[in-house]
Amino acid sequence: MFKADISLILLFLRLNKIVIRLKIYSKASRLNGAISIPGSKSHTIRAIAIATMAEGKSVLRGALDSEDTRSAIKAATVFGAKVDIAGDIITIEGIGNNPVPEGAFIDVGNSGTTLRIFTALAALYNTEVKFDGDKSIRQRPMTPLFSALTNLGAKINSTDEKCPFTICGPLKGGKTTVNGISSQFVTALLFTAPLIKGETEILVENLHEQSYVSITLDWLTKQQITFQQKGFKRFKVPGNQKYSAFDNHIAADFSSATFALCAAAVTKSQIKIQGLDFKDHQGDKKVFDYLKEMGMDIIRLNDGVNVRGRELHGIDIDMNDTPDALPAMAVISCFAEGETRLLNVAQARLKECDRINAIATELKKMGADISELPDGLVIRKSNLKGTLVHGYDDHRMVMSLALAGLNAEGETIIDTAESIKITYPTFVEDMVAIGANMQILGK
Repeated sequence: MFKADISLILLFLRLNKIVIRLKIYSKASRLNGAISIPGSKSHTIRAIAIATMAEGKSVLRGALDSEDTRSAIKAATVFGAKVDIAGDIITIEGIGNNPVPEGAFIDVGNSGTTLRIFTALAALYNTEVKFDGDKSIRQRPMTPLFSALTNLGAKINSTDEKCPFTICGPLKGGKTTVNGISSQFVTALLFTAPLIKGETEILVENLHEQSYVSITLDWLTKQQITFQQKGFKRFKVPGNQKYSAFDNHIAADFSSATFALCAAAVTKSQIKIQGLDFKDHQGDKKVFDYLKEMGMDIIRLNDGVNVRGRELHGIDIDMNDTPDALPAMAVISCFAEGETRLLNVAQARLKECDRINAIATELKKMGADISELPDGLVIRKSNLKGTLVHGYDDHRMVMSLALAGLNAEGETIIDTAESIKITYPTFVEDMVAIGANMQILGK
């Protein structure tokens, strides 16, 4: 399957809103060459949110083109922003002081980040906004954010504290507490607090994925937003501040880079990964440290990173900052000598699926010696055999299982492969370009 074929399939699906079940075929491979990493989903959606609320025209360069990005753009347009897309450049004319239209409806698709951020922003206004999403989104918890926003004056109507729901404000300054089991709850409050009338104090309990909050604070700092913090447990944000239009390049996505890195590790290949900024606060850059400690050769260059797969050995890894990397690291651990323990990542059970249970279930089908912990996994070196495995409509599950197929005996086929368009639509074509025996299959 060639690049043009895959792109046309995904474009057809998006334009016609048709769900065609796809599969990925993956077989033992040897990789070589260079791969460029697309823009960060986390940065792209945060940039869209700020540009939406700013007065004036913002330009996002190198933005990720994915279904999650388009969900955020859809939310921006419902708010009243004017959006133009030209390749990987997104131009947004923000709403400034204009209110969100009464009776607005936002379908966030599969994007949890869009849901949480725009929910909080919608509560700034005395107009009712309805939110909904796909089947997965309807299972994602919202109680911590609802509770925090209610304390600040939001009115929420929901049958089970999840999508679908309606929300309206206006929010007022004050003190609120939020459970940080998902960092998106904290990010949503931090992005909204500067626009509230009056100072807001946010107390954070049980914070996970601290690096994602760091990304949010970086955006606030670049916007010259005033705030005080005591570690990551307490924030004071003066109200009546404004976001400004900007022109920024979006950093490459370390979450997507994880798959290229792990592909090289699985196949014991050497490749070059281009476009990464290791000064960025994205948590998944730690995956490079994990693999280096396990025995992989990793050399940073001015224009990229050279990585070479070697014999790996098992280690204990605290994955609290890198929950999105759990499925891929579980695959890697199957090829490492001894035992690997992926720990302190209970929030992985609250993603698009219960990723701890899901990856354990599917790798067992391939012959993996893997067992669950309440907050992680224990994996011992295994000889994997290709088979039909389930992707759970979860993009990171699908891509991780495709990696397993690159060093499994026989053929591996992963269903629900259409989900890769959520964050990494070009995953298969990028892997094929560096030698992966991988292709998209129809139903």
